[in-house]
Amino acid sequence: MRVGVIRNPQSHANRKKGEVAPPRSDILFAQPDAPGDVAAEVMAFAQAGCELVVIDGGDGTVRQVLSALPGAFGDRPPLLSVVAGGKTNILAFDLGVRGSWTLETALTAFDDPRARIRLRSPLQVTRSGSSEPPLMGFVFGCAGLVRQEALASGLHRARVFHNLSVALTLAGAVGQAMAGGDNNPWRRGEPVTLSIDDASPRSGPRLLSMATTLQRLPFRMRPFGPPRHGLKFFDADAPPRHLARAVPRVLWGRGEGWLNKNGYRRGDAQKLRFQLEGSMFLDGEIYPGGDLTVTEGPRLRFLTP
Repeated sequence: MRVGVIRNPQSHANRKKGEVAPPRSDILFAQPDAPGDVAAEVMAFAQAGCELVVIDGGDGTVRQVLSALPGAFGDRPPLLSVVAGGKTNILAFDLGVRGSWTLETALTAFDDPRARIRLRSPLQVTRSGSSEPPLMGFVFGCAGLVRQEALASGLHRARVFHNLSVALTLAGAVGQAMAGGDNNPWRRGEPVTLSIDDASPRSGPRLLSMATTLQRLPFRMRPFGPPRHGLKFFDADAPPRHLARAVPRVLWGRGEGWLNKNGYRRGDAQKLRFQLEGSMFLDGEIYPGGDLTVTEGPRLRFLTP
């Protein structure tokens, strides 16, 4: 059975080592120099008949590989495995992957008939009028989530990574939104039009709009409510009302009725359509806004501890 490995030599955990030799001579081992090279490597894996693709990198590397899968493998994606090698590894956290899960342990598990396989579906983000293939990822957002990514980048430069980075970034974003009056750019929000399934569009300034298909987030945060499969969303009006009282209810998945009355909404959907003047966020990367449709992508199999 063929195995292909995409290793990002520039990811946080791999940077000190740079490029390394393949661990075994019988696997296809790619270390792309640039993100644009990932799709070509994934296509080579498909042409070679790889049944397992291991992704050794962070959330950005996962996004690049998953986005390339449909064009390479069609409707028969391979078994996947993730080695947490990035500054943030939110998919790895959801799958129960920790630092002890290495490339070597993943390869060993592949030969074990009792190995654990978990199912996850990425988000699929399609741009209206574009011929480009959909982007695949696990956390989509706009408005405050785009601003929050700028805070995260600053923490990464200060060498704060992983779950601590997520927590401090969130705390910083809340602090920014609570400071000053309604003219504070964080509190003022950004114009967003959001349609949920077949409901009428809802337009107006948003503090934050986001979606995910993940089930678990660090520190047991539950902004989308109880853990469950499927496409979930959270949407908050701007300027935010009673933000100090809302934060604990949002983070820990409580207070549904109170949140709805005060402009904070969460739920499940089959399709979300966003019309954005500003940018969008997907798994650590910022992209232009526009007319975007977010749906649940194909169910993928992940080899895990």
